[in-house]
Amino acid sequence: MGMQCEICGKRTSVGNSITRRGRAKYLGGVGRKVTGVTRRKFKPNLHRVRAVVNGSVRRIRVCARCLKSGRVVRPVKQAPFKLPTS
Repeated sequence: MGMQCEICGKRTSVGNSITRRGRAKYLGGVGRKVTGVTRRKFKPNLHRVRAVVNGSVRRIRVCARCLKSGRVVRPVKQAPFKLPTS
């Protein structure tokens, strides 16, 4: 799978990058002119995290919004092994 969140399906989208020159009218100029329009990509903010999926722990690629909103169930970290004291 490419640049796509495994929880919400967010993936790369495309748009335009607009290049302008000049000074804005409200600042005393004659106005801003568009001098170029090129295509660009908006990529999701993906992280590789360990998560519980269908009862098993595995690594998945998840966007930051899913991590912050709590949609990802993280595995419980176990305490280190201790010898019994008697």
